[in-house]
Formats: sequence, structure tokens, C-alpha cells
Amino acid sequence: MTFNRIAPRYRGIFPVAPTTFREDGTLDLGSQRRCLDFMIDSGVDGICILANFSEQFLLSDDEREVLTRTVLEHVAGRVPVMVTTTHASTRVCVERSRRAQDMGAAMLMVMPPYHGATFRFAETQVFAFYERLSDAVDIPIMVQDAPAAGTPLPAAFLARMAREIEHVAYFKIETAGAAGKLRELILLGGEAVEGPWDGEEAITLLADLDAGATGAMTGGAFADGIRPIIEAHRAGDADAAFALYQRWLPLINHENRQAGFLAAKALMREGGVIACEAPRHPWPPLHPEVRRGLIDIARRLDPLVLRWGR
Repeated sequence: MTFNRIAPRYRGIFPVAPTTFREDGTLDLGSQRRCLDFMIDSGVDGICILANFSEQFLLSDDEREVLTRTVLEHVAGRVPVMVTTTHASTRVCVERSRRAQDMGAAMLMVMPPYHGATFRFAETQVFAFYERLSDAVDIPIMVQDAPAAGTPLPAAFLARMAREIEHVAYFKIETAGAAGKLRELILLGGEAVEGPWDGEEAITLLADLDAGATGAMTGGAFADGIRPIIEAHRAGDADAAFALYQRWLPLINHENRQAGFLAAKALMREGGVIACEAPRHPWPPLHPEVRRGLIDIARRLDPLVLRWGR
């Protein structure tokens, strides 16, 4: 079946859900469920779990299974859920992906295989990695083109994978010059590129939408602020999209450049959505002044996250 950007299976805002812990570092599944309910109430089109902004690199394999099952059972089809299954091993990635699909995942997000700062793979191996993954599943695959992998993924190579690998159809572009790369990817990949997406907490959202992005993966705390930007742009109201983006950009910027993945947790804790905002050790907690600045900016904008749990 052929899909295209005119009628993609998934579009809009798919924020990353943080993973919630107790102070002792154990999983807090009660807070996790409240986090999901809040995110759905905030107007998301879907949710991504186990991404880097979910602290996936600090989770055990058993915890990944618990979280995947907990999230998919609790969301229960209210919105589609994308599960990140990245691993350096093709076999492990395939096994993770099959389990996620069997549990009800709508889509997979997968970075190219890598490990640490120096272990990288050539295009031949990367292509075979995604090809074998595609052969093993029946749901769409999003290639996460992020600096963390350190693996060059030229637009021509991504377009080739879109054309030649059945389920590789979505691409989250987070590298420098994302808008230019999105334009090149769309030009070279044509209708095989079903979903060119923005990432990196929407810091380049407006430029990426102008370049043809149909989806955005942001932080999980204020979809009610970001979704109207996407909708205005989709409706062709450039002035409204610009004004809305201008309004929310200070908070987007503070998350992207100052607080990182702890921004969503701090905002959710401030608004009573979750019980604890602590990251998992050894990740350091948010600096008190960075947190203060985050909350101060948010209060000026009055997002739902500060009111939902009160």
C-alpha cells in the first residue's frame, strides 16, 4: 500500500513521554500513568516512549518491557504510541521491535546502530540494519537522525532507504541545518518519504514546517502551546503560526538549551502531574536557578501542565 505526505498515517505532534522515578530511582508507574493522561489531555496526536528524552539509556531491559506494556495498556488506543527500540545489535533491535509491535505499538523509532563515542557503522551496514528490521515487522519505522549517534546519514541515503526498504517511511531530522536537509530528503525521496518530521524540542519547528515537515516530536510538557503552531501552519495562516511560535519560543528555547529532558519533569512536578522530578543517577538534578527560570517562563504562558494536577 502506498502512502504519501498528503495523507500520512501519522502527523502532528508526538511528544516524548518522560520516564518517572521515585526518589530512590525505582519506576513510579502511578506517576507514569498520570503523565500519559495529562499528555493526552494536552492535545497530543500521539506519544513517543523510551526515547533519549525518556532516559532510555538509564533503563534496564526488564524496565523497558514493563514501561512498554504499562504505557500501551494504559493509553489503550486513545492515541497512537511510538516505541523507541534503538540498539547497536540488529538482532536485539529486531527482538525489541517485534515485542513492541506485539504489545500494540503504532510505530517504531530507531537510531542508526552505534555505541559510545567511536563505534560507528558504514552505510552498507546501516542499510542492512534497517532492511532486516523492516523485514521483521509490519508497522512504520522512523529513522532518528540525531547528533547523538554520530553517524552521518546524508539525505540521499535516507531517501534511498525510503524508496527501497518497505517500512522505512518516517524521518526525524535533528541535525544542524534540519530545514535544508528536510527539503533535500523530500525532493529526493518523493512520496516514499511519508513523514518528514521535526525534532529537537521544536527549536527549529517553524523553519522545518516551512520546509515540509508534517510532524514534530517535542518535549512532553506543553503540547497545548505547540500544537496550535502546527495547525495554523497547516491551515496556511503564516502570520498566526509566526505569532504563536514567537510566543512559545522562550519556553521551547529554555527546554532545548538549558533544562533538557528534565524540563518536562520539572513542569509536571510543579503542576502536580507527577510525584517526583528526579532523574536516575548518575544524571545530575536540574540546577535550582535553571528550574526557577523554566517555571517563571511557563507561568507567563500558563500551559495546562501547571494546572492539570491542581
